[in-house]
Amino acid sequence: MNKKILITGGPGTGKTELIKGLENEGHNCEHEIVRKITEEAQKKGVDQFFLKDPIEFSKRLMALRLDQFKKTQNTKYTFFDRGVHEIIAYLNFLNIEFENKFFEQTKGIIYDYVFILPPWKEIYKNDNARYESYEESVKIHAEICNIYKILNVNLITLDKTTVKKRIASILKSIN
Repeated sequence: MNKKILITGGPGTGKTELIKGLENEGHNCEHEIVRKITEEAQKKGVDQFFLKDPIEFSKRLMALRLDQFKKTQNTKYTFFDRGVHEIIAYLNFLNIEFENKFFEQTKGIIYDYVFILPPWKEIYKNDNARYESYEESVKIHAEICNIYKILNVNLITLDKTTVKKRIASILKSIN
């Protein structure tokens, strides 16, 4: 049986590097897809699709993340770089009203383990797809924690340390 393991946290906390590290060790990983959606929109002249049309962006993202989650996996573990629940957290961060359908879609999605990476100013960087400031990433982290609290999901906080040590901590927790 495939265990679904979520890696989450605000922007710039090291999720992508952690996923790459897990993948380099031979683990099955599903990558973040926000950057792809954002860069496709930028090619069409839309600088920040999420900020221009947060509901349409979130609908596309929800469909893609649900597909990732529901994909049949033939491995012991699958690690996910972000999950469906963060869509709600980001909409809450921007104080965007949204259809209850978004929240209802997230209720049936259950990860076996959820690891959260705390804000980490020393590694935080902006780039062409990451519009948030470090201070905003801290607020997004709080929204992510809040949504998982509402859903009664146990968050396992990873230390601010090397990718190798984070991977060791994850593997120790799930084995």
